[in-house]
Order: sequence, then C-alpha cells, then structure tokens
Amino acid sequence: MSTPADSSPPARPTIAWIGLGIMGSPMSENLLKAGYQVTGHTLEQEKLDRLAAAGGTVAGSIAEAVRDADVVITMVPASPQVEAIAYGPDGILAHARPGTLLIDMSSITPQTSVDLAKNARDKGVRVLDAPVSGGEAGAVEAVLSIMVGGEQADFDAALPLFQALGKTIVLCGPHGSGQTVKAANQLVVAVNIQACAEAVVFLEKSGVDLRAALDVLGGGLAGSTVLARKKDNFLDRDFRPGFRIDLHHKDMGIVTDAARTVGAALPVGAVVAQLVASLRAQGDGGLDHSALLRAVERLSGPQA
Repeated sequence: MSTPADSSPPARPTIAWIGLGIMGSPMSENLLKAGYQVTGHTLEQEKLDRLAAAGGTVAGSIAEAVRDADVVITMVPASPQVEAIAYGPDGILAHARPGTLLIDMSSITPQTSVDLAKNARDKGVRVLDAPVSGGEAGAVEAVLSIMVGGEQADFDAALPLFQALGKTIVLCGPHGSGQTVKAANQLVVAVNIQACAEAVVFLEKSGVDLRAALDVLGGGLAGSTVLARKKDNFLDRDFRPGFRIDLHHKDMGIVTDAARTVGAALPVGAVVAQLVASLRAQGDGGLDHSALLRAVERLSGPQA
C-alpha cells in the first residue's frame, strides 16, 4: 500500500535582518508575527532590545546574523551603508551560505543594486532589490508597496515574505528596476507633499477652515495617499519623523541623477529637489518630509 503524501507545509526560511531603524524594526516584527524566525543585527542597542522583546534573536555581528540564514534582508539608509554591510571580510557576502537569497529593501541607486547582484552572483548568493513605499505607518500596518527588481524565480520564492510586509507587491524588471521605480515614487511623493504644503498655506492665509478644506480636497480629484497620510501633520504642525527630510534629500539626488543619465527632463522635480535641499540646509533634515510646509511658510511670510 502506498503511504499518504506528507501534507505538512514546507518549513519557513530562517531570516537575518540587518538594519532596524524606523522602517526595519516594524517590518522585522511583522515577519515575527507571521511565524518567521528572525535574527537581527544593527548598531543601536535599543533596537536590538526591541527585536528581542518581540521574539526575535539578537546577533552581535553581521557574520553571526547571516551565517545560518536562508534569507538575508537589509534595510539601511543609502548606497554607502549597503556597500559597507555587503562587502569586505565582515560583510554579508563573506559569510552568507551559497544559495542564500539577499533582499535589499533599502532605497539606493539602481547602479548599486546592479553591482550588488553581480558581485553576489560570484559568491553563489541570489539578490533582489525591493525598496518600499508607505513610510513608518505603512511598515507598522504591513501595507507597504514593494517594488522588486531581479529574477522571477527569486521573486516567487520571496513572495510569502513580501506578503507579510506589504499589500502591493510587483516585480518591475531585472536588477535595479525596483530602485528605479522607487526613485520615481519619491519624485511623485515629494512633488505631492510640496503641492499640499502650498495649498495649506494658501488656504490658511485666505481664512478658510483648514480641516474642512482638507477633508473636501481629500474626497475629490485632489485626494491622494500623501494627503490622507500627512493631513494631520499639516493640521497639527507635527513633524516628528516618519520619513526624514535627510532621506528624501538623498532620494531626490538619486532620481535627478538617474533622470540625467537616461535623458529625462524633470523640471518640477528639480525645483522640489532644491526646496528639499534648502529645508535641510536650514537645519530641518531630521524632521518628517511633511515639514516642506515650513519652507512654504517661510517663503510666504507671517500669517496676517
């Protein structure tokens, strides 16, 4: 007699998570909630304590975190940090096992992602670039948009992980494509925040009930996810960082540089990139990007 086929679900991959910042901490916690085993490493002890309290395992080094992992996920601020944790004798590629899937969810230049995939291939490590959009709230609520570049088979293998982190998950093309789409996303978000900020100042100087005005704008064609997410920031002048001006400044540099490379004109984007840069130069780089409102208020003068 034949024995019944084993119907138990396949074992979940073990996860190493490198980078437990504003986005990385809630995202790693969502993987824990979904039943994954997560070992994390970052430079801040309080972030490691938070991961341990959520049920994760703390690693004292990158090597310790990645050596037994099936999947390594990285979420760090920019290209230099990705290169620092990936390369060298203490980096991911030196200690990850052949066959490991490396998913970089940072927002970096497309070329950095292409180079990482090439160098990882030489070590037998597969790579996806998978930057996200949705900010801290989207990370906490596991409703991020995830833009992926890489091979279809690797995307398929990673899809259950992505589904624990986000709602809109799309393979955009080969290595670097996820980063290109993220750059476009950041262009749209920055321009949208700037437009909302200008509308807020215009409405207030006109003596309109701002809350009522934003409610009705949100219900019409002017409505957007940006307006819905940032409305309370504008109303309360609450600029505690969900996504810092410093990081959006970095992202606007990525998109303007990439656009120049391919010959795409970004006239409005270039202006907003300069406004973001000026806000940072005035000491507001640590604030949420909704603080673009502060720049418009400065340009507009005091309230009448």
